[in-house]
Amino acid sequence: MKRVYVNEQWCLGCHLCEYYCAFAGTNEKDMARALKGITINPNIRIEEYGNVSFAVSCRHCTQPLCVKGCITGALTQNDGVITIDKDKCISCYTCVLSCPFGAVAPSPDGAVSKCELCIKSLGGVPQCVEGCPNGAIVYEER
Repeated sequence: MKRVYVNEQWCLGCHLCEYYCAFAGTNEKDMARALKGITINPNIRIEEYGNVSFAVSCRHCTQPLCVKGCITGALTQNDGVITIDKDKCISCYTCVLSCPFGAVAPSPDGAVSKCELCIKSLGGVPQCVEGCPNGAIVYEER
């Protein structure tokens, strides 16, 4: 299964992947208009440690602890992709505590959010990959 991988040595820490991620969920055509004046809540985030920058996003684990810990069944795994049914999420945040990578986070609407590989909005290559100017984020099978 294809997954998002980050080549830390190429990451510039520009945070463009975060903006492309937030833009992917808007169903708009113009990023500037879609994101103007709002606080973005991307499902990928850049962490910086000294001179190293790297992206943190869901790794779509083969045996996901977040799915196993979800008491309502809001998190499911289909064809290797872990998705959220926000209507089933009761905001207990067990999945947030279960994820060893810190890739599941509370969202402003109360439910949790995480990378879903742009499956719901675009169904193709994740926008963080498309928008990375340095090719640090790739979508491939390893």
